Amino acid sequence: MITGYSVETIRAAEAALPELLESGELMQRAARGIARVAAGRMRERGARTVTALVGPGNNGADTLFAIARLAKRGFLATAVCVDPSASEVQTQAAELARSRGVVVLDGASREAITAIHRAEVVLDGITGIGGRPGLPPFARPWVDAIRDRTRVISVDTPSGQPVDGGDALADAVFADETVTFGAPKPVHLLPPTETACGLLTVIDIGLDLAEATPAVVRLTPDDIASRWPVPTTDDDKYSRGVPGIIAGGEEYSGAAILTTTAAVTAGVGMVRYAGTPTPTGPVRAAVPEAVHGEGRVRARVIGPGLDTTSTAKGAAAQLSAARAALDSDLPVLVDAGGLDLVEGPRTAPTLLTPHAGECARLLTRLRCRATDLTREEVEGAPLEHARMLAGITGATVLLKGATTLVVDADGPVHVQDDAPTRLATAGSGDVLAGLAGALLAGGLDPATAGSMAALVHGRAADPANPGGPVRALDLAHALGRTVAALLRDAD
Repeated sequence: MITGYSVETIRAAEAALPELLESGELMQRAARGIARVAAGRMRERGARTVTALVGPGNNGADTLFAIARLAKRGFLATAVCVDPSASEVQTQAAELARSRGVVVLDGASREAITAIHRAEVVLDGITGIGGRPGLPPFARPWVDAIRDRTRVISVDTPSGQPVDGGDALADAVFADETVTFGAPKPVHLLPPTETACGLLTVIDIGLDLAEATPAVVRLTPDDIASRWPVPTTDDDKYSRGVPGIIAGGEEYSGAAILTTTAAVTAGVGMVRYAGTPTPTGPVRAAVPEAVHGEGRVRARVIGPGLDTTSTAKGAAAQLSAARAALDSDLPVLVDAGGLDLVEGPRTAPTLLTPHAGECARLLTRLRCRATDLTREEVEGAPLEHARMLAGITGATVLLKGATTLVVDADGPVHVQDDAPTRLATAGSGDVLAGLAGALLAGGLDPATAGSMAALVHGRAADPANPGGPVRALDLAHALGRTVAALLRDAD
């Protein structure tokens, strides 16, 4: 599991080490880590020249100490400073840098801009985790002077990007790589700011975060074995989990096949299916294990391919079953057409799985907005809108996208980015709904079910068709092999 922490949590962890903090040892550990990573990248690229962009805070001092170490290793080093005497520790760092051959320049000089423009590698130490979003005015000419081919390594966070996540700002640094300390922060793990961080390296500087509550959680394949509902000798088909799937319609019959196939392949004890006449026949043929009609279930999946406005044969009965499921005390996953039935909070566990457009429409309706919220607004601030939807509905929200967010109204954000771009295909979401519904029926809470489903769903793309286009039905068939491999690799 990868965990990210808020600025307040990191500051508290640093404050719990007063001797290391006051002696400067934490700063030296950070500087050693920066220098080690930067030296490695420079050797890989055959680079000789490195320029540090030094802001007035402790992050600037970290960067000055780091470039002093790079100069000692023989690299041609320059430090561009807004004020090398901004603090006692910066004065000490600047003196050490000069003694080791670093050229320390006034950031307002023409020589400074030239040094930035000529650098093969730039260390971005303009602002740190205490910085406000957006670049300070003194740094804008610095960032403008960086060439496209220059390798930018940000120290702790890309300067100007919001540290606790949010919109990726144009008036900020977009790094090729970020070296952070102690643990990731939300900016490193959440969309869309994650893209501004590039490759992430975490340097252990001795912070104790074992008892701290993370702000962001990302599951890794190693987490599957401890969380996946593996049956025991005491289980039967009911205790293993029985999802009731209400999906498909006369217009979108394929969704029923994809959702039921995914649920069966994920390893549930049984699937019950309720649909209109057109998808029912193909489901019987494609998923002969499925049991049709009402009966005993442990969770419901409502919505893939569901048309709530249909007047076709069987549609009224299917819609009635969907409404009854929402009124029940069973865990429910609501996807696609089922989202049109969401009116407010449920007391039972609920997982909503919209994409950005569906999230925008649902928020517009539930908030009675005079103007429509747009897909683009949700994509620009996905966490904000997912949190908003979770707060209004009391549900866990799995917001689909290139990076998947799984959030409650408060608490940690679960974030997964396991899916290749080829999974942006029709039917992929129906497979995810069936998989997550199977995990809900297996007894997992909505946040864990959603996060694990997103991980396995993304990982299944490769066995579905290694390196090539992925068909949704092949993805559904690959789920069982993917789970088996993840469980086996963890042994």
